[in-house]
Amino acid sequence: MAIALNDLAARGSALKTAAPLEEIRVALIRSCRRWLNVCLLAMPLSCVAATPARTAEPQPLPDFRKLVKQNEAAVVNISSTQAPSKQNTNRKPGLPDLPGKENPYLEFFKRFFQDRPELPGDRQSNSLGSGFVISADGYILTNAHVAQDADKIIVRLSDQRERPAKVIGVDDLTDVAVLKIEGDNLPTVKIGDSDALEVGEWVLAIGSPFGLEHTATQGIVSAVGRNLPSGTYVPFIQSDVAVNPGSSGGPLFNLRGEVVGINSQIYSSTGGYMGLSFAIPIKLAIQVVEQLKATGEVTRGWLGVLLQAVNNDLAEAFKLDRPRGALVAQILPDSPAISAGFKPGDVILRYGGEPVEDSSQLPRMIGVTPVGKTVAMSILRNGEPLEIKATIARLETVEDPVTTMDEHSEPRLSITVADLSNEQRRTIGAEEQGVLVTALEEGPAANAGLYPDDIILQINHNAVKSATQFVELAKELPKGRAVPLLVKREVESLYLAVRLPEKE
Repeated sequence: MAIALNDLAARGSALKTAAPLEEIRVALIRSCRRWLNVCLLAMPLSCVAATPARTAEPQPLPDFRKLVKQNEAAVVNISSTQAPSKQNTNRKPGLPDLPGKENPYLEFFKRFFQDRPELPGDRQSNSLGSGFVISADGYILTNAHVAQDADKIIVRLSDQRERPAKVIGVDDLTDVAVLKIEGDNLPTVKIGDSDALEVGEWVLAIGSPFGLEHTATQGIVSAVGRNLPSGTYVPFIQSDVAVNPGSSGGPLFNLRGEVVGINSQIYSSTGGYMGLSFAIPIKLAIQVVEQLKATGEVTRGWLGVLLQAVNNDLAEAFKLDRPRGALVAQILPDSPAISAGFKPGDVILRYGGEPVEDSSQLPRMIGVTPVGKTVAMSILRNGEPLEIKATIARLETVEDPVTTMDEHSEPRLSITVADLSNEQRRTIGAEEQGVLVTALEEGPAANAGLYPDDIILQINHNAVKSATQFVELAKELPKGRAVPLLVKREVESLYLAVRLPEKE
């Protein structure tokens, strides 16, 4: 700009002495235009460089103070006493034992509530947990493992008053219990919609970790519909809310101050919080509460099948387009499944018109079905679609028995099998079927997950009636393709996918 003005001044001086006035005016106009064009060309670049980039404004963290003040009075501390004669000394503080091979991860799932270690001379054990009032007349919701088998339960309110509580009902399968104390106009919580929870949503827990009453901790929903080894009937809410022993039975709130879950379990290698906690959805809990209040027990539907998840190899073996559905591994005797015509190897794809994407969904769907209702199911049998109708019965306690001999070696699978004795066949409920795995070497059978002492019931959808027949059937297996193997392992049946190499 300075150069342009100097140039303009010099030209003007020269023109003043050597040119007429009109020439001076034209020269001035031309010089100004040139200078203005230079400025206009440079201006956009200057503007872009000088204008700061727009960034998203940071969102403030939620303020939980109002939520806590409105709800802490409805959260209670629960202590129970249990006579030594009723204590289950074999019960672990974690999840219940499951059939089949031991899962190394089970030991890390711990329920928050743990009994105080028994001391010499103890006659009772004291336990601490949490709960919350759901009605003004004194109904309280907590975990089953907090109230179970207690001789005496004491509920301490927020104002430190203590009231004896009566157990209205306990449901082990969902870990939900209902208590009742005497009272009028008690502070209550507001029940929310757990189905509306989304991953990333803020949640707050209130409870009594380590006996520290009315402790509030916050976090976000990490996952919904989480399946745990213990929770066949519970699609858990997973969060990173800090909870610890003593928080069992306490409420999980959304930002609207509504209860969306009951804190129930944690994932821990130490017994304390490690960033993973699990809550029972309140919608499921309320369904249980209604039945417990009405009858003192929960009635569930029962089909009578043992199910297995479908992985990629099993999907190929059973001619599915992708891993989905619930694979029927075993049919229990005297069950609706037998009457309906189900067979091992059926893959249930739809139940009552609803898709079954994962095997863990189906027990919950069956469980909430009214007893006596006939339900249509879409299945896949040997790659062909089929419709089956079954009348749902009531779920009762079913106890399966825990489970030789001409041996034969099968080199293609690297396995040795033996015939079963008549007594063994009667024990496992397979009068004319099954061979015992007596030895395994490294190879296709071991790679598929087969173990010694497993009983092979079917191979590639063919029933196995003897060790000799098994060897013959194995000779016909295709190369390079996964085929199903139905196995009886201890008290349960399951499918394995065995694959022979392309080149032997």
